[in-house]
Amino acid sequence: MQYLPPALEALTEQFARLPGIGTKTAQRLAFYVLNLSDSEAEAFASAILNAKHAVTRCPICQNLTEGDGPCTLCASPKRDHTLICVVADPKDVIAMERSGEYTGLYHVLHGVISPMNHVGPDDLRITELVARVASGNVEEVIMATNPDTEGETTAMYLSRLLREFGVKITRLAYGIPVGSHLEYADDATLMRALEGRQEM
Repeated sequence: MQYLPPALEALTEQFARLPGIGTKTAQRLAFYVLNLSDSEAEAFASAILNAKHAVTRCPICQNLTEGDGPCTLCASPKRDHTLICVVADPKDVIAMERSGEYTGLYHVLHGVISPMNHVGPDDLRITELVARVASGNVEEVIMATNPDTEGETTAMYLSRLLREFGVKITRLAYGIPVGSHLEYADDATLMRALEGRQEM
């Protein structure tokens, strides 16, 4: 027996597709949206569509940006362009920036090597990273993938790949527990991990 009108059921199903959203939360969100005024609902839908069409990847670091040019971090003359911090996701850039300690550039892989999920090196933004390091302007690459099995595998793969270019390759050190994610780490923990990074 169907308790919700089909349109509301369809909206609930769309919310339930979002990561971390269960059925009950999806229903609460659907009812919330249903109670919005027409203008609020249109603004909500418009924000989704605008983000989907306007947000692109930076041609240099692969982080999210708007437009065709480099992102604000890559374009900034105040950043250390000889230092690249490699992260798995754009959310990790936000976490690192929160610490206020890191002044270099980033490279976003958009995932990690995960054979169980059928994600190999060719599925990540590794080619772009190699090209950046091969340019000769980079002195150090910091591996800041999560300290879990897949993050470690990705970091080791990249360090072997980049070693031939003669750059210093380091890994975030203590402070980040194994199995955790950068986006959940507090600022002090990230700062300690960045300061205590070790060469790979």
